[in-house]
Amino acid sequence: MSMHNKFYILVLSTMLLCTFTGCKNNEPENFSGNVSKPTWSVPSNYDYTSSMTVVLKVDLAAQYPSLAAAWQIQSDDLLAAFVEGECIGVAKLLDNGLFNLYLSAPSQGSGKVTLRYYSAYFKNLFVATDAFVFKNDSHLGTIAAPFTPKFVVEK
Repeated sequence: MSMHNKFYILVLSTMLLCTFTGCKNNEPENFSGNVSKPTWSVPSNYDYTSSMTVVLKVDLAAQYPSLAAAWQIQSDDLLAAFVEGECIGVAKLLDNGLFNLYLSAPSQGSGKVTLRYYSAYFKNLFVATDAFVFKNDSHLGTIAAPFTPKFVVEK
């Protein structure tokens, strides 16, 4: 069998496989969910409180182009930070996808911070794919150069 025929069989096999199994890209077709707006809050009974300011520009539409036309950042959107499942900061939308997030931790020690985002438009939760380490009195991002993590649908 010639190389040309092998290539033709490979291409034809791939096309048939996609036809019968439905090849999909990694982009979700729809983010719409039925998640109610979270009631995230930061406990006020910490023995030691520290803070960190994080300014974010959330632009999920750039990562999911087929949904770009539908994506809307809304005033009811929320951003929250968690360490080991405990909420340490909550922020509302400031302007055009920018959030100013103040974090308070129960101790001076550091821990991995995970960000979660609630989209009022899609009624769904998203989680940042990269966590960062909490550091006392540090600042991550500015309005001029915001910290822009990638978010995916939380499962």
